[in-house]
Amino acid sequence: MATQPGLSDLRRAKFARRAPAALSELVGPQHGTVTLPLHLAWSGLTTFDLDQPRLRMSYYRIVLAEGLQDDLVRFLNRDLLVSLWPTLRTLVSRDVREVWESSFDELAHKAQAAA
Repeated sequence: MATQPGLSDLRRAKFARRAPAALSELVGPQHGTVTLPLHLAWSGLTTFDLDQPRLRMSYYRIVLAEGLQDDLVRFLNRDLLVSLWPTLRTLVSRDVREVWESSFDELAHKAQAAA
């Protein structure tokens, strides 16, 4: 009898489908103020100053959790993601963390270096 995939497996598959092929595709802003569309920031704050560390971290959490592939590429920046990852990985869901670290060696190495 075949087993049904669990909820976590389904979430991981969803995040894996959304992930870009390479971190270099992430060409979003590094500085300044960004307003996220309502399909991403549907609850609460929609405008984020990326020069403010707490707002930048919130922005990245939202985009990673809610973003479709086009959103990830448009709103995330490769260099910022890599630099934030050691802390950010502790703030996102286990499913997001596992998908991104298994998809991108650079993030997995940053996680190991921070441990």
